[in-house]
Amino acid sequence: MTRLIGLAAALCLLTACAAPPAKVEAATPEYGYQVVQTLPHDPQAFTQGLFFKDGVFFESTGQHGQSSIRRVDPATGKVLKLQPLDERYFGEGIIDAGDRLVQLTWRHEVGFIYGLDDFKPRGQFAYRGEGWGLTRDATRLFMSDGTADIRVLDPATLKETSRIHVTDAAGRPVDQLNELEWVKGEIYANIWQTDLIARIDPKSGKVVGWINLSGLLPAEDRGSADVLNGIAYDAATDRLFVTGKLWPKLFEIKLTTPRKP
Repeated sequence: MTRLIGLAAALCLLTACAAPPAKVEAATPEYGYQVVQTLPHDPQAFTQGLFFKDGVFFESTGQHGQSSIRRVDPATGKVLKLQPLDERYFGEGIIDAGDRLVQLTWRHEVGFIYGLDDFKPRGQFAYRGEGWGLTRDATRLFMSDGTADIRVLDPATLKETSRIHVTDAAGRPVDQLNELEWVKGEIYANIWQTDLIARIDPKSGKVVGWINLSGLLPAEDRGSADVLNGIAYDAATDRLFVTGKLWPKLFEIKLTTPRKP
């Protein structure tokens, strides 16, 4: 689904809830948004991963035969550098790890490593299961796989060291965790097929807030647009950016005061 009937309905879909959804709503703040600025985005980009570094966006796109990693100018949406992925693979999340760029693939159980500056291939690594999203803090990488678990990876070896099990306020698992972003000590996660972003405490795995982005992309701009996916944070200027698969626009947003529990 690309539109939400309501937060409660979405949470029931995600967690197969048996309790009244009002109890979930009452326990967890829900944030709205204000659009600060609207930026261009390639409507052919099936966005799977996004982050902001040194004044530009780094983006990973999916689909067989169309997957790539890109360096993108924020103001114009122009692709400054592009490295296509072999058509056998379906590209997923990306993140920087030192002077390397790390990319996941969907169901191929292999990831790729590139030079951050030149995009030249440097190697690959293996993992079990699916690859969806990536982000990092100062010492760890975080990887989603479509379940309610976030894998913690060693940035040097790219080996899994632990997992974070993500749950809502009632203790129920929240799955479909997709694109990830580290924001002020929390992990933000797109929830696939919804307009929701979960704000996750990485220590406890609890969802401490929901961001509801319903209506962000105007109806007249939807065209072939797919679901919300893609979060980038500029820590230097405290700016938050979001977009979606095949969206013609990328938005800088500010979160509004949450509804009181």
